[in-house]
Amino acid sequence: MRARRAVTAATVTTLALLLAGALALVAQRPVPDIGLFYATSSPDHQAEALRALAAAWRNGYAGILLDVARFLPPADRQGIVDFLEARSGKRFGQDLDAWRQWIWAQPYDPHPQYAQFKSVLYGALDARFKAFFPPDAASAIRLDEIDWGGVGVNAIPPLEYPAVAAAREAAYLDDSHIVFGIAVNGEARAYPKRILAWHEMALDRLGGTELTVVYCTLCGAVIPYESVVDGRHITLGTSGLLYRSNKLMFDHETSSLWSTFEGRPVVGPLVGSGLRLRPRAVVTTTWKEWRTQHPDTTVLSLDTGYVRDYSEGAAYGDYFSTDRLMFQVPGRDARLLNKDEVLVLQVPPPPARTPQPLAIAAAFLARNRVYHAEVAGVELVVITSPDGANRVFDAGAERFDRVPGADLVADAAGRTWRVTEDALVLVDDARVARPRVPAQRAFWFGWRAQFPDTILIR
Repeated sequence: MRARRAVTAATVTTLALLLAGALALVAQRPVPDIGLFYATSSPDHQAEALRALAAAWRNGYAGILLDVARFLPPADRQGIVDFLEARSGKRFGQDLDAWRQWIWAQPYDPHPQYAQFKSVLYGALDARFKAFFPPDAASAIRLDEIDWGGVGVNAIPPLEYPAVAAAREAAYLDDSHIVFGIAVNGEARAYPKRILAWHEMALDRLGGTELTVVYCTLCGAVIPYESVVDGRHITLGTSGLLYRSNKLMFDHETSSLWSTFEGRPVVGPLVGSGLRLRPRAVVTTTWKEWRTQHPDTTVLSLDTGYVRDYSEGAAYGDYFSTDRLMFQVPGRDARLLNKDEVLVLQVPPPPARTPQPLAIAAAFLARNRVYHAEVAGVELVVITSPDGANRVFDAGAERFDRVPGADLVADAAGRTWRVTEDALVLVDDARVARPRVPAQRAFWFGWRAQFPDTILIR
């Protein structure tokens, strides 16, 4: 028994030494010249470049080859496919989506010049892309998950301080048309879906506050952010790039890329700066309900300065009408359909550094118009209007149980509270109020892709 133990111990020691040696060899493995990856895009040089890459290959480099393969015709990408199959043991053939899922499941071990490669590759599509990937760019997300959205920088033009009209002048809107309603410091404004979907962003001023109203049409989310953070006015635009089918914004000041859902820089000079945009509350509702609740509201005018078909459903109508995705995401969750609408928020809201993501199915809230949830130690109540508009409030110790009127809610003690855009306000004493919590609608797949650890209530 002692001899067997001795052999076992010696074997373990030997294996440990061999493993240490192997790790040292891996650490010493040369990093392939980034030019070899560029060469794989040329049918004349692809085979030679792939042979050279084989000598220093790591699976972490596969994302670069897939970036190249995306822009090649099937015949010209076959050599890349054969190379990946030989190195991975997988047999996905020309199914680039399957290769992406495999790549995203691997530990992230990118080539140190991956950002430079992205700069050159995307710079050939639009020279302005180069600024988003400076040498040694800091990144808080995987570069192999950044995809081209099919358009150039600001090719989907943001509205800049758009013209507005009084509610009575908005004859182009029908009662049932969807609007995104925002109120800041007592000033209310409606952003019709039929207009905002063509521009995906509005730089505006409401209630004396500078706002960036961003609309990720692919993931179905409108989020108003305050444009000034830590005394800096951040001027945002549409990068034309995506992360997990989520719109990436950019700032004109530093060309850093920003996450739409999180309101923080994720690639570029501002990564690690601690900057995070403050979200404001928004409600998705009908034009009739919004103007009834806010008779003094303004609304975007059709006079945008652009020629577009602003009729209801003209923008992204085909995309919104099916459950199919336009761009791939790392994982899906079949508990809901891809484009089922969910009310989403982070609890507590930013600038908390580790908030808990939460999604509540819109269909569930339509059946439960007063709904309490305790998340991350915060007591929330969601009030849903007859037309399905959701507003979230910090309930504190209060408990609400019924809706006696269109803009009223009653608590367990029988007291009546008024539902406003800022707070739940006790009717008998306006000094008593429970504050609004920023939240917005989104498609389930888009939120789940961004926050796999989200809580779902359905």
